[in-house]
Amino acid sequence: MKEINLASVIISKRREKGITQEELAVYIGVSKASVSKWETGQSYPDITFLPQLAAYFNISIDELMGYSPQMERADIAKLYTRLASDFASLPFEDVITECAAIIKKYYACFPLLLRMAKLYANHFMLAGTQEGKEALLNETVILCQRIRAESDDVQVAKEAVLYEAFCYLTLKSPQRVLALLGEGIRPMIPEGVLISRAWQAMGDFGKAKEISQIELYQNVMAVFQGLLNALEMNVDNFGKAEETFLRASNLAQIFHMKRLNPNNVVLLYALGAHMYCTNNLAEKAVELLGKYVDTCVAGFFPFDLHGDSFFDLIDPWLKDCDAAALRSEQIVKESMMRDVLLNPAFDSLRDHPEYQRIIKKMKNFIGGS
Repeated sequence: MKEINLASVIISKRREKGITQEELAVYIGVSKASVSKWETGQSYPDITFLPQLAAYFNISIDELMGYSPQMERADIAKLYTRLASDFASLPFEDVITECAAIIKKYYACFPLLLRMAKLYANHFMLAGTQEGKEALLNETVILCQRIRAESDDVQVAKEAVLYEAFCYLTLKSPQRVLALLGEGIRPMIPEGVLISRAWQAMGDFGKAKEISQIELYQNVMAVFQGLLNALEMNVDNFGKAEETFLRASNLAQIFHMKRLNPNNVVLLYALGAHMYCTNNLAEKAVELLGKYVDTCVAGFFPFDLHGDSFFDLIDPWLKDCDAAALRSEQIVKESMMRDVLLNPAFDSLRDHPEYQRIIKKMKNFIGGS
């Protein structure tokens, strides 16, 4: 998006006043063709006309120019990383105040607004009160709605839809999720396969292989996430839940998930432990919590999604997608302890010696980092 949007402002303000291009041209003292070029972006008014135009439309010169500062993609990524780190080390309200100032300044930079929506969605739980958490989620919804309404980048708008849906779900408004995404799932369109074959038909076999790998990688991750969701939903049906857990475990082993995405593996261990604990199989629950902590300590940080010997063409794509940690390392570590190991679901394990050893190991890891 251009930082200067004078053409659209002139069109909008001229129409607000109900005048034609010719009438505006007469007032300014130029030809109708000149006004037409201004409105199509083919040329800009002479600098001496700017105060006259601004006065005529009763706006400032900055408003007339439609000045919308933009931020480069690399700088957006650096800013996100810095703010995520600030959430772990600075007062919550101080960071939110800075975020609000950034959003105000770059309110027309939609890739930045999307990253800020992600930042809020991944840190709202740090707000001191329930009201504060809900306020930040609602602010995230507003950002996502603006992105959907104004951005001309289809992919950015799609991501905004998903984060908006996440906020509605967290705010306990499932009806809004369905209104936004629909009530059912349509058959998947294999667009990646078609794109890959198109590159192949054009003779670029390298690009075709890259696209094919990216498509397969995304499908593997989607299947794994689906299994995690099915495991969580079937916790009251032990037979179904355990079968789901075992299938997910096999998939993780086949595709070396610990290397590709260790977060998926720790989620699997946590959900599996909850399943076994709920069904009074304490030893198996503790065993999985031990694997959970081992992975967190030795195989999780620094969190950085990447390929492997099989998915050897996806790293540039992952980097381009900003597929990095969404929260600071310290906040993630604290969440690993608070949201999983100290979850009330595992209260029955409190006196188990191995469970106590696991807790101590995790505390040492967090404190020693």
